[in-house]
Amino acid sequence: MIDLAITITTFSMMVMLFKYFDKIRVNNLIAITFNYFTAGTLALSSYLLENSFIELKTNTNLNLVIIALIIGTLFVITFNLYAYSAQKIGITLSTISNKMSMVIPILIGIILFKEEVTFFKIIGVFLALGAIVFSSKEDKKSKKLSQLNIIILFLLFIGQGLADGLLNWGQRNILNSQNMNLFFTLTFLFAGFTGGLYSFFKIKTSNLKMDKKSIFWGIVLGIPNYLTLLYFIKSLKSELFTTYQVFPIVNIGVIVMCTILSVILFQEKVSIFKWVGVGFGILAISLILL
Repeated sequence: MIDLAITITTFSMMVMLFKYFDKIRVNNLIAITFNYFTAGTLALSSYLLENSFIELKTNTNLNLVIIALIIGTLFVITFNLYAYSAQKIGITLSTISNKMSMVIPILIGIILFKEEVTFFKIIGVFLALGAIVFSSKEDKKSKKLSQLNIIILFLLFIGQGLADGLLNWGQRNILNSQNMNLFFTLTFLFAGFTGGLYSFFKIKTSNLKMDKKSIFWGIVLGIPNYLTLLYFIKSLKSELFTTYQVFPIVNIGVIVMCTILSVILFQEKVSIFKWVGVGFGILAISLILL
């Protein structure tokens, strides 16, 4: 339970940082790239505190490298898809596509891992999906969907779902206490290098510039990012919860906490739809935990 609480808290910290970035005009692409390098450095430091360089080779295998490469690449792709979608299509549909992707790892858990399903937990998952829709229903900039927009939203849904599904598969079949931080190191560094290549391309082809402010806040962002993935994997590994409990609880928990923090820290006016979504979310978590 503590692992879930830490996951929700650190994830919410990341969302609040992005809100703050918008206010102080931090370049998200630069910040995200340095965030991944910071998270990777923290993961490597944690690994080396518990293991020697000699054990580094022993704990590294091809499966670990491949899954880290795929997930790290998916992290960068889905972030950029979300950023593009939010700007061109609208926050509402982008958030719904991103959060609804939890259906993919949930189905993987039920079909492949034969996780037990109860009536109340199914109702809880559907309420969680309803909470996501209501909590996102305040964006007035959503535009009429073109064929390209539909493809972008679909790719966002699939990309985020695959990343979460692969994380769930990896923690069951590959990750253990010896190689977990090594996996985080590889995942974050692969994501950092992919983001770095894209940043270099943007610098050469556009007006994008490296600035100290974006680099600094990217380093700050990397700390809760590392902690979020660490405790998220620990939550998935916990015998107390199944996949279809962890994903909805984290998603809804973040929505509830971010709504409250937005009111307290940024004095945001929250729509009635969002409060209804928060209510649905709290009820959903209660049913899922039954």
